[in-house]
Amino acid sequence: MLRFLVKRLALAVPTLVLASMIIFALQQLLPGDAATALSGEERDPAVVAFIREKYHLDRPFPVRYGYWAAGVLRGDLGESIRLQKPVGELVREKLPVTLELACLAMLVALAIGVPMGILSAVRRGTWADTLANGVALWGLSVPNFWLGILMILLFSVQLGWLPASGYVPPGEGLIDNLKAMAMPAFVLGNAIAAVMMRHTRAAMLGVLGSD
Repeated sequence: MLRFLVKRLALAVPTLVLASMIIFALQQLLPGDAATALSGEERDPAVVAFIREKYHLDRPFPVRYGYWAAGVLRGDLGESIRLQKPVGELVREKLPVTLELACLAMLVALAIGVPMGILSAVRRGTWADTLANGVALWGLSVPNFWLGILMILLFSVQLGWLPASGYVPPGEGLIDNLKAMAMPAFVLGNAIAAVMMRHTRAAMLGVLGSD
């Protein structure tokens, strides 16, 4: 087992390095000049030159990649140009919200996908199987952004039951927190539930067809 993990890690490291190099190179190919865009409307040549030197934009590609990789290894992900804050700080701020949303979406997916998959397998060939497959097809076909817009129009604009946006920490009010997370969790969980339903159905059919 230890040898297997070591081999996987040995393959993962060069794969990550290669992927980071490709992504970094593709960013350099984007049209426009970052230094000119950051210099403002006046585009003072002195300011442009200062920005190029500050962000190492005047250095060759391997050198720029080396500066970036060294910063990532130190935990320095750079600074947000729009918010003027370190990216690492922004990630730490949003990480609890992301984890909560992921957990709630997974609960929604389990609550929908597993029962529907079991029902579809046990009632194979019946109306229940057709209904479950229809639900799975719905989850795979409907774009998340479109479903989210429809839910906002219904539950926020028309009925006024749930907030259209925003986030309330659980410590400030659990009910308000769940109301704010209900729609995004359902939208994300709906797509995962469709895949989970198909896997559960296939696994159940395999078990039911065995000796």
